[in-house]
Amino acid sequence: MKHIVAINASPRINWNTAQLVEAAAKGAKEAGTTAEIIHLYKLEPFSGCISCFGCKLPKTFGKCVVKDGITKVLDKIRKSDGLILGSPNYLGDLTAGFRALYERLVFQSLTYNKERPNCNDHMIPVLLIHTSNCDESLYDKIGYTAMLEGYKQRLERFVGPTKIMIYGNTLQVNDYSKYDWTIFDPVEKKTRHEEVFLIKLKEAYELGAGLV
Repeated sequence: MKHIVAINASPRINWNTAQLVEAAAKGAKEAGTTAEIIHLYKLEPFSGCISCFGCKLPKTFGKCVVKDGITKVLDKIRKSDGLILGSPNYLGDLTAGFRALYERLVFQSLTYNKERPNCNDHMIPVLLIHTSNCDESLYDKIGYTAMLEGYKQRLERFVGPTKIMIYGNTLQVNDYSKYDWTIFDPVEKKTRHEEVFLIKLKEAYELGAGLV
């Protein structure tokens, strides 16, 4: 049976991103696979690529050699048949945790070799879920679309065919009255969440099923 690895790269384990990742994993499971959900920020400490070039040496070619909280995750991805990645937007990019995983996932397969630029012989489908407080209608204008396209291109080159799902204008907290956030309309935020989030959960579910 096929196996999917689903990674929540948000520090929040039961909010928008996590729920969408879980819905996608559920879709994959109900389409006939097994699936494991990993909350990245619950792992032991880890770092991004440390530029040791161990993955370029003959004995460890194509495999990140750093031993930390991400090591087993990379091993699981290598053995998987599909990958779900979810991250919120932090300051115009994906989370630091996501970036750490992404650097080591991609760089280990980059060979610097003209004849064989990618040494990954086990390419798998990827679903990248992106959530943001920013409204989806502004993604093109502020560069989020281009940013996500960059991730898509690199993931497709070194991991496998990639689809992107976005969910913008998210509900960040249940109670906006605790904060002096005057740019938001709490009523509008909650109304949109109630109207749209279930639709997005279904979309994630269907995209997860589509990985199978």
